[in-house]
Amino acid sequence: MTLPKPDYSSKLFNRLRAATMDDWQPYIDHAFVRGLGDGTLPKTAFLHYLKQDYVYLHHYARAWALGVVKANTLMESRFCAELMHSLASVELPLHIGVCAREGISEDDLFNTKEEPENIAYTRYVLDCGQAGDFLDLLAALIPCVHGYGEIGLRLAETAAADTPYREWIDTYAGEAFQNMCHTAGKLFDQAAIDRIGADFERSPRWQRLCEIFATASRLEASFWQMGLKGA
Repeated sequence: MTLPKPDYSSKLFNRLRAATMDDWQPYIDHAFVRGLGDGTLPKTAFLHYLKQDYVYLHHYARAWALGVVKANTLMESRFCAELMHSLASVELPLHIGVCAREGISEDDLFNTKEEPENIAYTRYVLDCGQAGDFLDLLAALIPCVHGYGEIGLRLAETAAADTPYREWIDTYAGEAFQNMCHTAGKLFDQAAIDRIGADFERSPRWQRLCEIFATASRLEASFWQMGLKGA
């Protein structure tokens, strides 16, 4: 079976993914991800991950809010604001709903102690945005957006029929999230063209963009590994 490898309407994303595949592949094919698909992931690990991801999404929203400040155009600002709305209307309700069914209240989620892996990842993303420009920030954020999109599509095709994690899979494989991935991809390319030109690899910033993208991918993999600690 040929597994989905979406381009998400972004030449830059595709080139960064290809250039950093040694970091990308362990992220999208982590044992945690495989466990979501075949249903063998312990529920305790999934709930530990969800609680940490709830905390993560708060900082993720902060990073997109920083994008509004770093943006050069109204289109860039508007996308960042709309993605923050998507977090509130799509991803957070998934976390709250699943946890509520397991007896974990939103107050419990709010008071979750942040794990070191969570701190390392979110602060890295924020630092990229604070120290760099809008393109640096996007290079740190896109691995989360497009990685979850790719994982969602892959698991939608390959997951066991009886996996208990179908709701999670359907959220990220769903039309709303996938459309957002394509919109983010177009924005990523335009932001790069506006700042470094269309010949991405010839830019003096290419290696730095690869470094940011690869580091964010490794931190995503460490986030999955953190989830497994809850098993």
